[in-house]
Formats: sequence, structure tokens, C-alpha cells
Amino acid sequence: MLDRKILEELQEYVERNLVYILYEKSVGRIEEQDFVLESISPLEIETFIAQKRKPTLQKVLFNFIDKKGAASDAEIYKKAGIDRRHFSKIRSNPEYRPSKNTVIALALALELNKKETDKLLSSAGYSLSDSETFDLVIQFCIERKIYEIEQVNYALDYFSQKPLGGVL
Repeated sequence: MLDRKILEELQEYVERNLVYILYEKSVGRIEEQDFVLESISPLEIETFIAQKRKPTLQKVLFNFIDKKGAASDAEIYKKAGIDRRHFSKIRSNPEYRPSKNTVIALALALELNKKETDKLLSSAGYSLSDSETFDLVIQFCIERKIYEIEQVNYALDYFSQKPLGGVL
């Protein structure tokens, strides 16, 4: 259980960092969009993708597991609260994309810092937003090196957010 001082600091952190983002949806004319797509060759798109593509979640995750010197994969997936079959799916299928909560649980299990967590999340197509309370609680916990899933879930519950793993 997190002590009252940590919870007060967490409350201040969320209030200070919560950003509300407003955006406008712009819609161009269909004729202009069609012309742009016709003027781009598939080879240009393939080249762009090949130059910009980053490593998959699978590659990034297992690099972090090796880098952190975990005794075994089981140590990580148990600490993350993930079952063996789900972890096996991540290991065996480079195209598999687990939920954001699963990736966060793995980052916590590996005790990744903010930059490393961002890299892991990005490899799965996710990010931590400054406009979501859930994400700010996760960022706070990472910055304070609070990596135990139960402690993080307690902090999430304090803000009426859904816990990692679905249970508190």
C-alpha cells in the first residue's frame, strides 16, 4: 500500500501534468486526395517504410530482457502478471500486438525507466499521454521507481482508473 505522502504527491503530479488537447478535424476535397495518391509510386512508399521502420515489440522486449539480465522469461511474465501462453504468443509471433496494459506491465516487470518504457510502448504502437490520468499515474510510478504491479494498481485505483491486469 502506498503511503499518504506518496498519494498526495501523485495527486499533485497528475493535476500539474494533465494536459487537455483540443484539435480540429480538417477534411480536404476528395479530388485533391485522389490526385495526391495517384502521384505517389508504390516503390516510394516501400522505400519510405523500409527506411523508417523500427524494431518490432518482440525484438525490443527481448533485448530489454537480455539487457536487464533476467534469470528467465518466467520471472518476467510472472512479475508482470501475464500467463505463460500469452507470453509465448508475444515470443513466437513478431506481428502480435498485445494491449497497452500488457506492455506497461512488462515495462514495470523489467523496471524500465521512462525513456526505455517509451521505447517499448512505441515498438507496439502506443505511448504515454500527458492528457490521460491513467498514463500520468504510470509515468509517476516509473519516475518514482514504483514497479510492483500491486502498488501501481493501488495508485490507479486511487484515481478510479482501471488496474493493470484487470484486478486490484
